[in-house]
Amino acid sequence: MNRSTDAEAASTTHRIGKEDEMTTESVNRETTGQSATNVSETQDAPASGHTHSHGPSYADDKAKILSRLRRIEGQVRGVERMVESDQYCVDVLTQMSSIISALRATGLLVLEDHIRGCVVGADKDDQEAVLDELNGAIERFVRSVS
Repeated sequence: MNRSTDAEAASTTHRIGKEDEMTTESVNRETTGQSATNVSETQDAPASGHTHSHGPSYADDKAKILSRLRRIEGQVRGVERMVESDQYCVDVLTQMSSIISALRATGLLVLEDHIRGCVVGADKDDQEAVLDELNGAIERFVRSVS
């Protein structure tokens, strides 16, 4: 992300303040200029074209995942306040490390649920496409959290 995009994201986060109505998705749409239609279209269509005929595989853990994401959102807002109040750099980095760790753990939970619910239960005919999709998802996840 370049500096102007970072500044736009920080500005958007600051503008949001304590309004819990706006989601991270809304913030991302604002900073990237992507419309709501485009965001939902990309989320509904997996890269492999594989679609689910059942509910999301994380349904049993949905409350836990949402709770973790809300906690992470609070941590991000806390780091924003630290930067605004010129806190010590190492303290800011420590909090950022905590956020990354929490995102990694939450992502692993979603990945585990996907494997158990979507990959293991996939039709034999779709097995190759599902495994390709899984490999791509793991590659992107590992690259983003390492």
